[in-house]
Amino acid sequence: MIKEYDIAILGGGPGGYVAAIRAGQLGFKTLVIDKDNLGGICLNWGCIPTKSLLKNAEMYDDIKNHHQDFGLKIEGLSFDFSKIIRRSRDISERITKNVEMLVKKNKIDRLRGYGTLTDKNTIEVKTQEGKIECVKAKNIIIATGARPRSVPQIPVDHTYIITSTEAMSLKEQPKSLVIVGAGAIGIEFAYFYSVLGTKVYIIEMMENILPIEDKEVSQTLEKNFKKRGIEIHTSATVQSAKVDGDTVTVTVSKDSKTFEIRADKVLSAIGVVGNIENIGLESLGIEIFKNHIKVDKKSFQTNISNIYAIGDVIGPPWLAHVASAEGIACVEGIKGLHTVPVDYENIPGCTYCQPQVASVGMTEEKARAAGYELKIGKFPFMASGKAFAIGEREGFVKLIFDAKYGELLGAHIIGSEATEMIAELGLARALEATPESIIKTVHAHPTLSESIMEAAANAYGESIHI
Repeated sequence: MIKEYDIAILGGGPGGYVAAIRAGQLGFKTLVIDKDNLGGICLNWGCIPTKSLLKNAEMYDDIKNHHQDFGLKIEGLSFDFSKIIRRSRDISERITKNVEMLVKKNKIDRLRGYGTLTDKNTIEVKTQEGKIECVKAKNIIIATGARPRSVPQIPVDHTYIITSTEAMSLKEQPKSLVIVGAGAIGIEFAYFYSVLGTKVYIIEMMENILPIEDKEVSQTLEKNFKKRGIEIHTSATVQSAKVDGDTVTVTVSKDSKTFEIRADKVLSAIGVVGNIENIGLESLGIEIFKNHIKVDKKSFQTNISNIYAIGDVIGPPWLAHVASAEGIACVEGIKGLHTVPVDYENIPGCTYCQPQVASVGMTEEKARAAGYELKIGKFPFMASGKAFAIGEREGFVKLIFDAKYGELLGAHIIGSEATEMIAELGLARALEATPESIIKTVHAHPTLSESIMEAAANAYGESIHI
């Protein structure tokens, strides 16, 4: 007997499972299909387990290098790499089990298997046991996510030339590691492994690491990383990566010259591509654009009216919180509710190395290129009493205002807890907060978030503490 649903969701990542839960809340008979644990790359191999690894590195770094600053005496400090990895995997497993419970709580059916669309209302699912089940749905949401992008000159073998999945579950810590790509994923692994003593090399084809961030932020982080002993090559490209015995030789081109780096492992972190293959898109004629599913970014409809797509499979920004927001908006639209479109100009971006990096809105470079006359306010954590007290004085808050109307065009933070602090600025932009409203909102003292108020005041010549 073929089961019928109001909504069937192909993929159970942070887009798919969130869409499923919202659909359940709205009374839809809902099915979510995924061959693996719910949570997708984010909960299983990305967002959550990497934060566990990074917390380990942060604690070790603080104790090793700053314990004397806090009057602590530490002898014989060491770490167990395998236990660090195991803790990360345990946390991932616990989180994904919680998601499975949430899906069950909301009376959502769950089918483990690989789904393929056979017509606009039917998904054929090959289960883990090898059986074939067919389900029908009035509406189908594709949330199949993305996978690491590969290029011929960096042939991933998952042993010596690896992706982020292998990087967070290695059995032994490499003595040396080349990271190709200095986006958030590459930078986070560079921090993690370098803190534990691995010699890290970063190869980035753009002018700066974290190239989508404000240039001042990127340059500040680069200085920090170089102090840590990380070797950084920007405006450089990898010509080849070849396994030679138990090591990999990477040939790099920079400034019309080439050089080689030999390392135990190479991590390819050069972006992702949507999982669009072998799920029936071609036979249905669903439109594809640049290796991603083409959708209306308000309704998330494909060119077939009852088939929708959300998350990484529809393209950038490839962020879990974007996928979740899209999932909720998509389902609420199917229900016919008044929905607020996802504001792609107000998406926070976070990198969880130390110092942390977070931003929302335009960089200074993009704002100037767009023709705005700017008022820019900066407040260094060196001038923050709270930062001084907790020993986290590196970095700054930078706010970019339109000089004519006072609109907060962009906000950029590098420093401790930047990824937590950015939420205030996303809300400020969403509510069209004026510079005055930010300056006059009383911020608790002593807090790092006072730096936001001070940066706004600095833009208008009113900062008290600098």
